Amino acid sequence: MTELSESHDDPFAPHLAALVVLDDRGVVVGWNRRAQELLGHPDTAVIGRPALEVLVDPPDLPAVTEAAAKCRRAGGWFGVLTLRHRDGQLVELGLRAHEVSRGDRGREWFLAGAPAGDVLEWQRDRAVLDGLYRQCPIGLVIHGPDQRILRVNRAIERFSGVPAADFRGLSTGRFLLADDARKAVDRVRQVMQTGRPLVYSEQFVRLEQDPARERVALVSSFRMEDPSGRVLGVAEMIEDITERHRAQRRLALLDQMGSRIGTTLDVAETARELAEVMVPHLADHVSVDLLQAVTRGEEPTRAVAGPVVRLGTCGVGAQQPGPPHPEGHPVEFGPDTPQAGCLAEGRPVLEPVLPPDWVSAAGRQGAQAPDLGAHSLIVVPLAARGLVLGVMTLWRSRRPDAFETDDLTLAQELASRAAVAIDNARRFTQQQQTAFTLQSSLLPRTVPDQSAVEVALRYLPASAGPGLGGDWFDVIPLSGARVALVVGDVVGRGIHAAATMGRLRTAVHTLASLDLEPDEVLSRLDDLVDLLAAEHEAVGERPVGEQVVGATCLYAVYDPVSGRCSVARAGHPPPVVTAPDGQVALLDLPAGPPLGLGGLPFETRDIELAEGSLLSLYTNGIIGERHIDADAGLTKLCAALARPAGALERTCQAVIDALVPSRPSDDVVLLIARTRMLPRADVASWQLPPEPASAGRARALTSAKLTEWGLEHLAFTTELIASELVTNVYRYAGGPATLRLIREQCLVCEVSDTSHTSPHLRHARTTDEGGRGLFLVAQMTERWGTRYTRDGKTVWTEQPLTGTPV
Repeated sequence: MTELSESHDDPFAPHLAALVVLDDRGVVVGWNRRAQELLGHPDTAVIGRPALEVLVDPPDLPAVTEAAAKCRRAGGWFGVLTLRHRDGQLVELGLRAHEVSRGDRGREWFLAGAPAGDVLEWQRDRAVLDGLYRQCPIGLVIHGPDQRILRVNRAIERFSGVPAADFRGLSTGRFLLADDARKAVDRVRQVMQTGRPLVYSEQFVRLEQDPARERVALVSSFRMEDPSGRVLGVAEMIEDITERHRAQRRLALLDQMGSRIGTTLDVAETARELAEVMVPHLADHVSVDLLQAVTRGEEPTRAVAGPVVRLGTCGVGAQQPGPPHPEGHPVEFGPDTPQAGCLAEGRPVLEPVLPPDWVSAAGRQGAQAPDLGAHSLIVVPLAARGLVLGVMTLWRSRRPDAFETDDLTLAQELASRAAVAIDNARRFTQQQQTAFTLQSSLLPRTVPDQSAVEVALRYLPASAGPGLGGDWFDVIPLSGARVALVVGDVVGRGIHAAATMGRLRTAVHTLASLDLEPDEVLSRLDDLVDLLAAEHEAVGERPVGEQVVGATCLYAVYDPVSGRCSVARAGHPPPVVTAPDGQVALLDLPAGPPLGLGGLPFETRDIELAEGSLLSLYTNGIIGERHIDADAGLTKLCAALARPAGALERTCQAVIDALVPSRPSDDVVLLIARTRMLPRADVASWQLPPEPASAGRARALTSAKLTEWGLEHLAFTTELIASELVTNVYRYAGGPATLRLIREQCLVCEVSDTSHTSPHLRHARTTDEGGRGLFLVAQMTERWGTRYTRDGKTVWTEQPLTGTPV
């Protein structure tokens, strides 16, 4: 006989069901109050009468008779029958019949009935409960108040590989690894004590019998209570989300890669970022090897298997040895290694299980496994735009599970994205090197030899910014032993800025050769920048009205004879002057507008510099990054220059070390000039009246001074030069002439007057009586020219001290 359920929801429970007892002939011998409530017959009206006569409507008699026959044959029956109420209505009842043996008195039939609707609902509940334990794919675990497992369903059996019956009576987390078991116990205890359910809590559920296999479950827990509130235990629903977790982790890795890889346009840094992203999420050890051509910014040749440079490595565990080749070192792959094949063919390699002797096998040494424990390998090409740039190798050694096809797919996707970033960095490197080569070719290679100043300079191209800047410098010898010091900065970066810098530097040289005043030089440069801007606008590079070319510049001319320095600037930081006693000051100089604004005036300021003073010119990069206050940067610069480090080169380097970061984001130019004064004995000057006799006087003075200097071999040519130039002043200028001789690296002869009329060199005809003077001067000198001042002009010549030019 099947045992009746005692659940308060069971419609066949004794206190809920209609109970009827029939003898073997079908006569009613027992009738309870619930039967009277459902069918309307009191017990006195039915006991002793046949059930078929009292309770069954004639049309339903065949169905009832058939059910009774089945019950007799089987010893019991369950189903739904239609019975007749006392008032004649038909009532559908769910009936459960059981045979009851009375020994010698024969047998009786015990019937329990309930409304068909209640029975069907109860059957559905039982079916759901049965489904949870037998068919539901979500695991179900029932814990008792003592946190021992009472029952699990078949999903838990499939999930764990342990028979369901083996769980009964075990403690919570019995088959899990210690760390996972502890979390499971804490979760059940928390729900048991607080009564607050935990919904969708993710937990690792790694099994002791299979610790290498990663398992993740989504757990929902709630406390069970009876109607009186007594705690019966905790029920947990456990869903295996291992694959979902892996998919989410892959998506997270892809998302992480987008934010972490390619943060800089540096090939080596991008390779290191790729290696760091892979560990430990996908591999235990990773190496990123790029073709040498790629590291230099060059485009790699197709189907080339080496040589390569290891630029990125990463591994888990400090105790694990790193790859044999550290970062930045060349690596040679053997011809039959997976890496060589991947480089040559551009195809990935997956070796889920490596043989024990894989590392030591012949020809495998080139594979460069990070340690002897490596048991699984993936090699994927780093390919972008149809070219293989290198390979990425992934090993597993500490993690016991092998690489799978899904891991290979993920590694390929990550490598493909990283390759684009690496190729972008390669192209940027190529462009930067091109710009650097162009800029280096446009900047002076050496400081020209001159006697006016001692020069130390530093030029540092930007290493952290997007391309090179347009900073430049120049030291230009001028007539009369003077020197021009120039520092400038073109707006913008890259090849365009470098090319513009070259054009401006050439223009400065041309203007310097004209011996123009500093403010006039800047005015001419301003016109040139306007012209360049108009050219760019004409070809549509930028909308009309926007500044497409701009620059700042500082131009200084120092005269070692007088000690005077003339300076003008166009939007450039002011120079710093360090007196011989160490006092430092910024030169009070009108800022002037940057070049390219057009039409605004510039102003020259003259200052006297004592011999041994330091004149420091620089660009913005040395006084700080863009986010740093310029005044603070100038203060630091002045402080660094207040403590000269003896030799000028050491002073220059000390300033760089104090102010410039290791990877400046802007170009840096620092030019420090220590002033010199020509000895008075090497300069001679005379003023001659505007009369014919002055030419003879000039010859006599010149001959005497050259004899005193021991330059008698230059006396003849110099007398002719001085005589001709003084005669020109008398004839064409109409004022007094000043004759000056300077002995330095060459012999300088200058004749100044108050006229601004320019002398011209021409070829005289055979019938002309004059016009040959300047032609003779040009033939007898190494260089000659004219410079203009506010008071007039000076015609100058230079001759080598060793003799007259041929």
